[in-house]
Amino acid sequence: MDATTMTAAADRDFTRSEERQVVLASTLGTVFEWYDFFIYGSLAVFMSSVLFPPDNPTAALLASLGALAAGFVIRPIGAILFGRIGDMVGRKYTFLITIVMMGGSTALIGFLPSYATVGHAAWISLLVLRLVQGLAVGGEYGGAVIYVAEHSRADRRGLLTGWIQITSSIGLALSIIVILGTQAFMTEEAFKVWGWRLPFILSIAMLAFSIYVRAKLHESPVFARMKAERRLSKNPVRDTFGRWSSLRLILIALFGVTAGMGASYFTGQFYVMIFMQQVVKIDLQTSYMLMAVGLLIGSPSFILFGWLSDRIGRKWLMMAGLLLAAVCYRPMFASLMEAGNPQLVAATRSAPVTVHADTASDACSFGLAASLLNTHGDHAKPCVQAKKLLIAGGINFSYAAPLEGQAVAISVQGRTVQGYDPAAYRKVLGEAGYPAKADPAQVASAKIVLLLVIMTIVVAMIYGPVASFLVELFPANIRYTALSFPYHIGAGIFGGFLPFFATYLSLAVGDVFAGLWYPVVITSVTLLIGVIVLPNKPQLAKEL
Repeated sequence: MDATTMTAAADRDFTRSEERQVVLASTLGTVFEWYDFFIYGSLAVFMSSVLFPPDNPTAALLASLGALAAGFVIRPIGAILFGRIGDMVGRKYTFLITIVMMGGSTALIGFLPSYATVGHAAWISLLVLRLVQGLAVGGEYGGAVIYVAEHSRADRRGLLTGWIQITSSIGLALSIIVILGTQAFMTEEAFKVWGWRLPFILSIAMLAFSIYVRAKLHESPVFARMKAERRLSKNPVRDTFGRWSSLRLILIALFGVTAGMGASYFTGQFYVMIFMQQVVKIDLQTSYMLMAVGLLIGSPSFILFGWLSDRIGRKWLMMAGLLLAAVCYRPMFASLMEAGNPQLVAATRSAPVTVHADTASDACSFGLAASLLNTHGDHAKPCVQAKKLLIAGGINFSYAAPLEGQAVAISVQGRTVQGYDPAAYRKVLGEAGYPAKADPAQVASAKIVLLLVIMTIVVAMIYGPVASFLVELFPANIRYTALSFPYHIGAGIFGGFLPFFATYLSLAVGDVFAGLWYPVVITSVTLLIGVIVLPNKPQLAKEL
């Protein structure tokens, strides 16, 4: 194809049928990305018992989650690596490579040999696959949204990229359906031993279809035009990070929207599920079902706000979402606890718990890593373990002066248990009215679903328009590199580490809601910066 033909092809309008094909091919990869993330997070406890040393189950679980975190950390590197390829070689071929790497890594987890078979090679192989998957994800999202946006008219760009944004909820819902469906066809013991592998193996069908659809696509019209006119960047990484004009845009995107986007998304779509299971004590299957229903009802709002951003602009929709997240997350999570476990709320009010300990001493202190250390080792601190037991039960506590000769003690309704004694703790707490789990008969399912829908809508106000906003913010010749980096710092770092920091804050303060300060502070700061520095109509939109 000569330059004149390429330019003509790039300038023509695309039919609705062609638009649908582009959107389908692009969304499949991001569905895959989120499906992988959620099944890994949900099945980490099962993988840890098979792929890691069996002598310390808690340490094995944390190591399994650490492999997930490693995938997040490496995403920005993948953004730079594949962003460079996408800006130099082309959008189509780059995100075809990323889907193969990402999907292949996900599927191979289902075939990993156990620790009993190959020893440490089992968890090392898992870590390698997570790193490969993280690298690929670093280039996947940018390629998908850019490919869709560069096939879209300006008045439909938010709408069409909104279909990319809805895939996070679809991926979560799909993972829940597959996990519950798999569990329904086998015993609990069989699922624990080998059944957890099936959700990973079943993803092969999704991978094959994704490759088939993407292989039929043509190159992005904007990239084709730049190539025909010889306007491609010779060094996208240098042009992105070595020039203040483009580096400034990255900083604006990161601190003006994507940091808050990541924190709000992982709070309203992922941490809320952990909160229901671990704090509110709703049983696993019920929490999964409630989450799936809430997502299915609320997820169309991603497309709605993408479409609305085409009409009224992107910036103020995203800022409104950040404001609602900062103001409403704390009361919404409190309402969620009341709806899910009213007995726990009543006990918290009528029988407050006191922890007697010297919080300034080394015996009760812990760092970020120590807050999640194993509970069975000889070096575990009784005071830290006592606080972990309470927070894990959804129980708030306040501090008081230590008792003589005791590193820790707890008091409730005038009764005191000295030292760290889990059985005695559970007995006295149970007698004070604290339930071991939520009573299914008292779970207000309709109210919980409503809260989950509202949280999804708040997330969608930010996440729905952000794809088209980022595409329009950066010049076409460095767009793949420049867009992918702040997105994955926001989603992978600020968002991905939310459960870790939320747990740390809850332990440190003694309040199960203290972890929400993490997203509240980040969304508030991002809102303030975004209001000041974010453009409402990026000037570079005309290049599309």
